[in-house]
Amino acid sequence: MHKIAKIRNLDSFMQITPEILKACLRDDRKAIKQLYEYCFKLLMPICFRYHSHEEDARASLNIGFIKILGGLESLVKEEMNFSAWSKRVMTNTLIDEYRKNKKHLSHISTKETERELDFFSECTSNEAESAMGYENIMKLVSELPDTTGKVFNLYVVDGYSHKEIGDLLHMSEGTSKWHLSTARKILREKLELIEQSTKKMVV
Repeated sequence: MHKIAKIRNLDSFMQITPEILKACLRDDRKAIKQLYEYCFKLLMPICFRYHSHEEDARASLNIGFIKILGGLESLVKEEMNFSAWSKRVMTNTLIDEYRKNKKHLSHISTKETERELDFFSECTSNEAESAMGYENIMKLVSELPDTTGKVFNLYVVDGYSHKEIGDLLHMSEGTSKWHLSTARKILREKLELIEQSTKKMVV
């Protein structure tokens, strides 16, 4: 996860101005290069949350960047925030890729009712999200079952609602809540194991 931590440091990196975006619309190669470099630092952490291999993450970034270039005209006209907009485009790109590979989707038993799923979600605390730092929690998240990990990322990290997640992953809101609940349960169990190991080391 050290690569993500290194990439996430944007404090000293250039900011994307409306002038740079307009230059990109004029096919200014220098401006496009600047935009790509910025997107690489901004969006690669998102790609790493959905891909374990750097080559796959870069491939997704390139696809997302093409979509970003294609949507710049509307972005400039509506004066939207580039950072927030580009993150949405990148996340949607990753979800589109995920949809195309439906064989990896895990399914919830149809006997589980919406009320049961709501109950499981409502009763789960946020301890797993607050107990560790970004790098450690993302390492544990990467070990979650595929769909469960994606729901956790979309809800906790990217701020999507359960309705939006349901639309993106072709599942009900209740199923999305079930995956979030499952993710928190697994993470909490992993945290307890880590704490127990730490205590043994101290003793």
